[in-house]
Amino acid sequence: MVELSPLLAARWSPHAFDPEATVTDTDVLSLLEAARWAPSAGNSQPWRFIVGQRDDETYKRILTNVGPADQRWAGNASLLLLGAHTATIPAGCPPTQAAYDLGQAVAHLTIQATALHLYAHQLAGIDLAGLRIDLDLPVGVRPHVVVAVGRLGDPSALPDDLRRWETGLRQRRPLADLLLG
Repeated sequence: MVELSPLLAARWSPHAFDPEATVTDTDVLSLLEAARWAPSAGNSQPWRFIVGQRDDETYKRILTNVGPADQRWAGNASLLLLGAHTATIPAGCPPTQAAYDLGQAVAHLTIQATALHLYAHQLAGIDLAGLRIDLDLPVGVRPHVVVAVGRLGDPSALPDDLRRWETGLRQRRPLADLLLG
């Protein structure tokens, strides 16, 4: 196997978060700083984040707009971050560029979480319209993803289907499956 950075090899997206653990303000700033340094087209940095910490109103508003299947576990995370992007993109870029750049920022945030011994799980099953309203997002800011962040919890506390998923072997497609030519 080829060498992979330990931060990348250790990264995974658990469902089991410790419902008692907290994330320090310093760690939150570190996560956001990592996202800030992600590459973007024309250095446009179109990403925007809203951070909800467990038990605050923002967290509750974000969690309300997470799909029911993910609410079963996401409410144990220490943080719920909304990742959004602006509609502004550099001239000549495709309309999907801002979402791509947000993905880069979230990837950086995720790897920084691993460096801080935190775990991040990205959720796409979210109510975008509900998030726009409940978080009073400015016009031109488009919600795209929610990221649950926290310390690893006990998989035995998960429902049966998630526990099996959580404790099973991690698998990836073979590299050959990812190449188109």
